Amino acid sequence: MSLPLFNRNIDIVCFSLSRWDAPISSPAASLAKELSKNNRVFYIEHPYSYKDYLAEGKSYRNYNDGNVSVITPPLVYPINFLPEGKLYNRLSSANDIILQKTLRKILSEHHIKEYLFINFSDPFFLRSIPTEIKPVRFIYQCMDDLSQVDYTAKHGIRLENEIVKNADVVLCTSRELTKIKSAISSNVHFHPNAADVELFKTAATEILNRPAGMYSGDKKIIGFTGSIEYRTDFNLLYKAAKVHHDKIFYLVGPVIGKEHIKHGLTKLPNVVFTGARQLRELPSYLRYFDCCIIPYKINKLTASIYPLKINEYLAAGKPVVATNFSEDISSFRNHAYITGTHDEFIDAIDKAIDEDVINKKVARMEAAGANSWEKRVEEFWEIISG
Repeated sequence: MSLPLFNRNIDIVCFSLSRWDAPISSPAASLAKELSKNNRVFYIEHPYSYKDYLAEGKSYRNYNDGNVSVITPPLVYPINFLPEGKLYNRLSSANDIILQKTLRKILSEHHIKEYLFINFSDPFFLRSIPTEIKPVRFIYQCMDDLSQVDYTAKHGIRLENEIVKNADVVLCTSRELTKIKSAISSNVHFHPNAADVELFKTAATEILNRPAGMYSGDKKIIGFTGSIEYRTDFNLLYKAAKVHHDKIFYLVGPVIGKEHIKHGLTKLPNVVFTGARQLRELPSYLRYFDCCIIPYKINKLTASIYPLKINEYLAAGKPVVATNFSEDISSFRNHAYITGTHDEFIDAIDKAIDEDVINKKVARMEAAGANSWEKRVEEFWEIISG
């Protein structure tokens, strides 16, 4: 079924692994928010399990955020610990029935006859839609290599292969994922992450107040924003902070696990962990960073990552130093310092600061402008209308 351009005002139902109000940037929520400027969007969050409810009191909720209706489904059975087999399949089917009821309720209550369905990287549910409520397009967006994380690899590999085969269109956020999924489906498209360019460019164009408690002395500030976890090269961070002891390292975002403690980062006086911050707070930090970094490990997992933070940094006009972890980060060589070794990364920090001139700042901001969510939505319509 073709989707002509005049029908771009069709309703959109999203199902996402990411919470709508997550404390860090969510590509799924960002794309959905941009789509909602011209469409009704219904954003179904990954359901909480009975285990989540018993451990943390997590349950469902419904609310509106602008033109987006956010829905958390009823509780589901926790089943990832089970081996592949009849019991897993039976409970997985039961969970899908719960999600299908949620979808049916949305379609009925909002009088939706035709709609697009986007599954944002959550193959554990709704890998197919019943015929009687079939969407105009079933779209799956692949964001990570599930084979590289133990929890998702257990069932996620085969389940994602299933949904990729079922989907009308598959969108991949990195070139590596596009190659991998193209072996399974003939309708796979590279559709990378972007940035809220208008928000992040305020770091360069407006006088923003320094966040409360942030260092305000003469030392240069090296900054990172985002989740600090298994992708992070903690050994590199420790060495960089030791060599650049005359600078302050600000790591802005939630810390997952204790690797930062094991590597001694919490003992360094020039390393500051701020904890999670809302997206709207990040430009105020970026305003006072002298250099931004992406210190990711170089391995098979990160090879499939397109980091949306590169465009956030560039939109803010900041010099960027990153490890050469993927083909996608390498594509930013004209606007960032992409390094292959720890020594190169550490050396590039001073170079990035010393070479930070106005024409480079302008070029960075222009590069980010080509990677806005507005641009990605236009590309989205072109892909699914084809």
